[in-house]
Amino acid sequence: MNIKNNTVLVTGGGSGIGLEIAKYFYDHGSEVIICGRRAEVLEEARGAMPNLHILVCDLSNAEERVRLVENILVDFPQLNILVNNAGMQQFINLNELHSAEWGYLQTEIQINLEAPIHLTALLLSHLREKSNANIINITSGLGFVPYAAVPIYSATKAGIHSFTLSLRHQLKNSGIGVLEIIPPAVNTDLGGKGLHTYGVDVKEFTLSVMNRLVNDEMEVGFGSSEEVRFFGKPENETRFKRMNG
Repeated sequence: MNIKNNTVLVTGGGSGIGLEIAKYFYDHGSEVIICGRRAEVLEEARGAMPNLHILVCDLSNAEERVRLVENILVDFPQLNILVNNAGMQQFINLNELHSAEWGYLQTEIQINLEAPIHLTALLLSHLREKSNANIINITSGLGFVPYAAVPIYSATKAGIHSFTLSLRHQLKNSGIGVLEIIPPAVNTDLGGKGLHTYGVDVKEFTLSVMNRLVNDEMEVGFGSSEEVRFFGKPENETRFKRMNG
């Protein structure tokens, strides 16, 4: 992947991994657009990158996703890289849920699984016309070996990993690169403040995986997630038991 002179959309780019990816592209001379639900978080990100473009969008809402793409194609017609990063993580005990709480689960599915697929579909015809076009999906080591305390998150990330493999195969002759970043636990506010302080440093992680994508790797992990992406079924089962007791 050529890192310079791109026009990049990073979903969920106001904090965490998304913010660091946005900074990486920005620092290498690309025009960068980030989107997210919280205007104040986006504005704070722009404080560190004066030429950053910000767009408020609730990616759980299909109509807002359509409007986001319509606006971007008008205002940023050179867009050539989509980074599907936005995500949420909820600790859920399915034994304690009631049927009326479906909306609580659905939002996580919409943001983590539905939105990346929808944005990809909306932008494919546009990206086919661009040079150095790439779709970068952020999945998770939990998409390979689930953590039972976050069952919806783990399932959605497994789904996006599967989607990425199929998309890469279908687009192999299109000129569009399909890349996957597989984080381990990273010290961000995903799921709430203080939950991932044991995780790897977000800057160190982002620098490592982005440098590998620039060197034309298509699927990259870090630490434990670099291990699990090569596991077979016996290793996956052993790690699952160790993680979940």
